[in-house]
Amino acid sequence: MLADYAVHAEHSRGRRHSEPAHPYRNDFQRDRDRVIHSRAFRRLEAKTQVFTRRYSDHFRNRLTHTIEVTQIARTIAAQLGLNIDLVEALALVHDVGHPPFGHAGEKALDAAMNKHGLSFDHNLHALRIVEDFEQRYAAFRGLNLTFEVREGIIKHSHDYSPNEFPELAEYLLDQRPPLEAQLIDLADEIAYSTADLDDGFESRVLSLDEILEGAPAFARSFHRAEAQYPSARRMLVFNEALKRMLDRWVGDLINNTRNRVLAAGIRNLADVRAFPNRLAGLSESVEQEREETRDFLYRALYYSPALDAEKQNAERVIRELFDFWMHKPSQLPASYHEKAQQEPLARVVCDYIAGMTDNYVSQQHGRFILGREEPAGEDRVNRRNAFQLRSPEKQ
Repeated sequence: MLADYAVHAEHSRGRRHSEPAHPYRNDFQRDRDRVIHSRAFRRLEAKTQVFTRRYSDHFRNRLTHTIEVTQIARTIAAQLGLNIDLVEALALVHDVGHPPFGHAGEKALDAAMNKHGLSFDHNLHALRIVEDFEQRYAAFRGLNLTFEVREGIIKHSHDYSPNEFPELAEYLLDQRPPLEAQLIDLADEIAYSTADLDDGFESRVLSLDEILEGAPAFARSFHRAEAQYPSARRMLVFNEALKRMLDRWVGDLINNTRNRVLAAGIRNLADVRAFPNRLAGLSESVEQEREETRDFLYRALYYSPALDAEKQNAERVIRELFDFWMHKPSQLPASYHEKAQQEPLARVVCDYIAGMTDNYVSQQHGRFILGREEPAGEDRVNRRNAFQLRSPEKQ
């Protein structure tokens, strides 16, 4: 049973290209499946979350982070009577626009684009991916997702000005997004705040004492867990504390959002869209806990000296490749070279780099900047044969 203020699949604004109804899946379930089967989604497995160099196979990558966000978002949606299928589709697609090397890669791409009077925004890039770059259907370009999923891609974490982004006018920029979209960014923040404490501790970039001092919310959970399990190993107490912290934040988000909806007298989706502020949110005290944890992670982990060399190398790789293709566009793949005849070259180069995985962008840097040879001999033959098996029309 969906709440009256939820998005109902049968009331969807539809797709750009009309398609017949599916016999046993609603439109949002089909969107979810299209995202999962997309190439951009699969590439998330080889894109950085925090650690560019893979210290351990146990650390999160962009794909495993996405799965964690989806699990949290589905739980919240179920408790609030929201459309779980739409929430799942939005959570799964929310990070497909991220470039290689995490936030360091995003920073480098944006700086490169700024020199040409443009910018890089991973939400807008995600929209370009699902609207244009993914080519899986004979009838249309892109994934032909529903309006609600496309709207959520750009509005789940940011309000875009209609004056600054007239090209996005169809997405009701003067209105709030549905609650299904509003909760995605909050689920994302809860997921990475707790997960990054976990990975930071396991990597030994963060010590337990540093975390206890810098993240009071975690410290309170840890001391309670320690009192309950005095003989347990420290790692297990750490895990118990993280679990409790995650549960506290998720429960608070559910209860506080429900209370806001009731207090605002929200009756339907139109009321959600017309409300002057976003309704999904943490209570004041838990929001303070989240901000304290975020600030600690920025100080001690994201901008730590231990990760600085990785970040600088990532930014250099992207900057040098971007400059190379700007000066030698003929070295781009044929499809991108052709696209540069219709769009600004900087945008085309940016699109190409943003779609790469960490490994592939490093390989391209080695080839074009460092002058390393491509794989030869048996490796090259195997790679060609693998492509031919996937593309029999080329044989």
